[in-house]
Amino acid sequence: MNTLVMTKESEVGADLIATAERLAQEFAQNSMANDSEDCFVAAHYDRIKEEGLIHAGVPLELGGAGAEVRELSGMLRTLAHGCSSTALALSMHTHQVAFPAWRWHHQPAAVPMVEPLLKRVAAEKLVLLSSGGGDWIGGSGKAEAVEGGYKITARKMFVSGAPAGNILMTSAVVDEPDGAKVIHFPCPMNAPEVSVLDTWHTLGMRATGSHDVMIDGLFVPADKVPVKRPAGQWHPLFFMLGTIAFPIIYSVYVGVAERARDLAVGMASKRPASPLLQARAGEMDTALTTARLALEHMVQSVELNAPSAATVNQVMTGRRLVEENAIRCVEKAMELAGGAGFYRKAELERLFRDIQAARYHPLQKEIQTAYAGAMALGQPIDMIF
Repeated sequence: MNTLVMTKESEVGADLIATAERLAQEFAQNSMANDSEDCFVAAHYDRIKEEGLIHAGVPLELGGAGAEVRELSGMLRTLAHGCSSTALALSMHTHQVAFPAWRWHHQPAAVPMVEPLLKRVAAEKLVLLSSGGGDWIGGSGKAEAVEGGYKITARKMFVSGAPAGNILMTSAVVDEPDGAKVIHFPCPMNAPEVSVLDTWHTLGMRATGSHDVMIDGLFVPADKVPVKRPAGQWHPLFFMLGTIAFPIIYSVYVGVAERARDLAVGMASKRPASPLLQARAGEMDTALTTARLALEHMVQSVELNAPSAATVNQVMTGRRLVEENAIRCVEKAMELAGGAGFYRKAELERLFRDIQAARYHPLQKEIQTAYAGAMALGQPIDMIF
């Protein structure tokens, strides 16, 4: 496999990648069936828990493996070689662990808030869900202030891993006299007011179980609301989340592109050499190298340990480059493979569909361009999301 090894590889990272390689080979055996049947990868989650990947990002002191973002990125990128859907669904849990873990390490004041959750993830192998892209900075759903807390009514989209989830980390909008606010809260998936709707029937990433989640009248006590912020503008919470989450998520797409590249080279190597094949292979590998370098740029932005509007700009620029070049790599892989790659059994067809999901996470390209432009000109980015 043509793999660019990131720098600063640790013993923890090497162990995680070795485990991910084993699981990738195992998961590859039924990835085609899961895709064709829109079947959530429930059995893969059982194995992920058994092998310790669910709590890999929990600090060592709290019962986890103590993996940092770089190591988690490598884990997911490797897992994507076997099953894109498993890797993407797991990335949504993983970034919800990496975020409080970063705060535990770097924000002493946040320790009492985040430590209980991190301990539970390690001890109980909890699966955390994200409504991220469906909510993002604008928020969604209604929070009605009632005695002692809030009553929540909302429909959350794109909740990857929903059938396996224990807690949905989400938000809702509450109207207040001085303007709308977004409250953030953990939503227990086993609450009677919460249900998973069978909505995830899609072009690609079909086995992620990214169904809609309906919340109908859930009471959230006020002391379970760690953050209340103005709706519709950037907040320090999102400078942290935007910096930490996206290198984890986009590592999956680099892994998908790597797998497509290797399959295409294997197919093309069986044909006579020609300038056309060389040109296609060269364009493919150039795009893949660009995606890898962009991912490395994203990871290095996290490692500054100073989340801000500037690090979000760096990460989102990298995210844009990963999107465009990972998609281009898989497109060129299809061309290099020729007609053989058009068959479902060849796997490339699925990877071509799966890679398209890279387009849809924040910040999408037009918004990323506006954000980067405002940063360059020293103009406000508060409402560019």
